[in-house]
Amino acid sequence: MSELSQQTLVLTPEQAYEAAGKYRVVRRSVDARQRQLKVNLTLLLDDKGHPLPKDAPIPLYTPPVWQDVHNAPRHVHIIGAGPAGLFAALTCIEHGIKPIIYERGKPVSERKIDIAQLNRNVALNAESNYCFGEGGAGTFSDGKLFSRSKKRGNMQRVMELFHYFGAPDTVLYEAHAHIGSDKLPGIIRAMRECIIEHGGEIHFETCVDSLSPFNFHLSPLILAIGHSAHDTYRMLLDEGVALQQKGFAMGVRVEHPQSLINNLMYHLTGAADLIRYLGNASYSLVTQVEGRGVYSFCMCPGGHMVPATSSSDACVVNGMSASHRNSPYANSGIVVQINPEDIPLICQHEVINTQSPTAKLTNSEALAGLRLQEYVEHLAFEHGGAPAIAPAQRLADFVRGKRSANLPACSYLPGTRSSALHEWMPPFIADRLRQGFRDFDRKYPGFLTNDALILATESRSSSAVRIPRDPETLQSISHPNLYPCGEGAGYAGGITSSALDGINAALRIAAQS
Repeated sequence: MSELSQQTLVLTPEQAYEAAGKYRVVRRSVDARQRQLKVNLTLLLDDKGHPLPKDAPIPLYTPPVWQDVHNAPRHVHIIGAGPAGLFAALTCIEHGIKPIIYERGKPVSERKIDIAQLNRNVALNAESNYCFGEGGAGTFSDGKLFSRSKKRGNMQRVMELFHYFGAPDTVLYEAHAHIGSDKLPGIIRAMRECIIEHGGEIHFETCVDSLSPFNFHLSPLILAIGHSAHDTYRMLLDEGVALQQKGFAMGVRVEHPQSLINNLMYHLTGAADLIRYLGNASYSLVTQVEGRGVYSFCMCPGGHMVPATSSSDACVVNGMSASHRNSPYANSGIVVQINPEDIPLICQHEVINTQSPTAKLTNSEALAGLRLQEYVEHLAFEHGGAPAIAPAQRLADFVRGKRSANLPACSYLPGTRSSALHEWMPPFIADRLRQGFRDFDRKYPGFLTNDALILATESRSSSAVRIPRDPETLQSISHPNLYPCGEGAGYAGGITSSALDGINAALRIAAQS
């Protein structure tokens, strides 16, 4: 067969739904800019210009020739079993390198038990929660496979690997692919089994508190810690690894009735037929307020809000959706851009440098953003309740500067407590959020409503720290043979970009042989 070609069609939702059931789809996206919804569907064609059937073969993960661990010529240590660590391990195996993974949390099945305890507001396990454990933070927070990165490598390879390990066909072509928090744990488990089957090792409940045991001058060390490993950042700083401040974002998580979002995004009421073909509507919002971006993050249609703290004195919220995205709620982070130069200005109006519980920790400039994160998370904890009750306010009340007399029902299982977020959140964040919500309402009238609820705090959208590395070798600029990668290194933002960063780190190591 000669080289395959592609053809993009503009179809109605019904036509696209039917075509996706018959043919090999390369990409699918919804155009909701006009009153009449259209679907852009790209099909793969054979050498005669005919669409390939849906069951046409696709590239799969190829097991390596190397099977015997004792014959492995090289090995690599990997700290962290999130997407960066797992995909780095799979890539190492393909190149005859034995991966040895150290994960501070538990295997995914055991991790579910600790998360259930947290959801019931019973207890927090600081090492096994929505942040830490097999699969990383994304395992139980939605499973979106979407990245804006187009220049860092073969993103399609990431999608094919997810598909090989059990993700649905849609991950191969959806513009905003989604697996779901109910499906992703099984996929992560399959990856782990593949790694072990081919000679790799995974050591759970093993928190690395020093680099001393790793002789990474002789054997490479991949650092894939994730953005919530605050204690590890402090360890790295103490051991002389180069760190630097990085821009990040903080804000709140907002939840609307999904029916309201469907009506706003699909431009009509009673959209049940369209939802059958398109699913519940999502949104992507961005505006500028006083020189800083205010934008939506990790939007979860038909989803739930979840407690994402890893500390006993902090309140952090996130969102997730199961594969069917069929809850009656839609939630999203709405966050404010914070640049390193903003932090001194914010702290002028706060007690972080004098009375904060985090003030006793390092005052290093590199960790200033991390300390600000912790400060705001602690404020949210003080206005919520242990271990995971979140402070909450009706959306319109927040914008008007009014306390909410009562709160609507919501998806957040641990529980909420009415709080005047506009009074205690740093003005740099709160004031920009309030104006941002006004801007969003001008674009989508009805978005700003007291039927919506906001919870604090959404603070882990990205790392506040970067572990600088050489752009060519991907090695730490201070420690050769140390490969920082993924969200925790400050070079990725989500499951797919983290996975790709892990692949790239492993490829650099493989190229040294």
